[in-house]
Amino acid sequence: MTSKNILSAQLRIGPEDFLPATNEERESLEVMRPSVSFWKDGFRRLRKNKVAMVSFWIIIAIMLIAFVVPAFYPYNYAEQIQGSENLHPMQYSASEIAKQAAGTKVFPHILGTDNLGRDYAIRVMLGARISLLVGLLASFIVLIIGSIYGSISAFFGGWVDLIMMRIVDIIYTIPDILLIILLTFALKAPMAALAAKPGFAWVNTLGVNLISIFVVFALLYWVGMARIVRGQILALKEQEYVTAARAIGAHSGWIIRKHLLTNCIGTLIVTTTLQIPSAIFTESFLSFLGLGVAIPMPSLGSLASAAITGIQSYPYLLFAPAILISLIILSFNLLGDGLRDAFDPKLKN
Repeated sequence: MTSKNILSAQLRIGPEDFLPATNEERESLEVMRPSVSFWKDGFRRLRKNKVAMVSFWIIIAIMLIAFVVPAFYPYNYAEQIQGSENLHPMQYSASEIAKQAAGTKVFPHILGTDNLGRDYAIRVMLGARISLLVGLLASFIVLIIGSIYGSISAFFGGWVDLIMMRIVDIIYTIPDILLIILLTFALKAPMAALAAKPGFAWVNTLGVNLISIFVVFALLYWVGMARIVRGQILALKEQEYVTAARAIGAHSGWIIRKHLLTNCIGTLIVTTTLQIPSAIFTESFLSFLGLGVAIPMPSLGSLASAAITGIQSYPYLLFAPAILISLIILSFNLLGDGLRDAFDPKLKN
């Protein structure tokens, strides 16, 4: 029997090498963190951001107040209660006091009433609903138009990208407030004719001013989103999986939709979230100037504008919508910052 050379590189395997590991050997093994997906990792880091989570729950609470509570609230935003003009918070009118004396339960006016006897709390709730709907719908419009425009510009590149980005530069120079005022006057007659047709009563409910605001959002406010998406697509379109998709004959639209936009979805969510407070502020500012929702539909901006005349006698009528606007905008901004910190790979560490 030949002896094995001690200098040989051949491994020596014996029966003892197949024995189960002892407890000491198991504890000495380094256990790696289990792999997680992009979304799980992002939401895990978002939950650790206390400021962002507090902002998230504040937004949820405001949405419940704006969309759920009015369904159970005993007053209507357009209901004028005779003899209840300019009541202070938690105050009753003479007729309501008489009803209470007769044994009838009367729900208090939590924030008082305005000069027309309308419950102010329900009007603030409806105003918050209008502002939130405008912000969410405007951000959705910006997301759709901006992502499509920016992805097409970056994917095809060359003269297509050059022309499309010059159009973006031109749109940046258009003053949005001036365009809204011009559209308000230009659309007044066509919208009035449209509202007279059956099935278009919603035009009068929204008002020409609010429709003009949505038109301006669709025309102007998507340019920032388009530039952000373009920058993301320019980096992603050189990846190997895009080259492989082209090699198998995939259509350009399919590549943009399935590969490119899908891989920058985190950036799209963050940018859209940060766009919501901008849209809410724009709507509130225009409503404050009288260019927002149609009367009697309330908005936080129009409520604040109407409260200016009686600020010395009834300051709470201004504080309620102003504080709510500030709280909504601040919460969305802080939540957007938290989403950016959680889903931006450059900020992981």
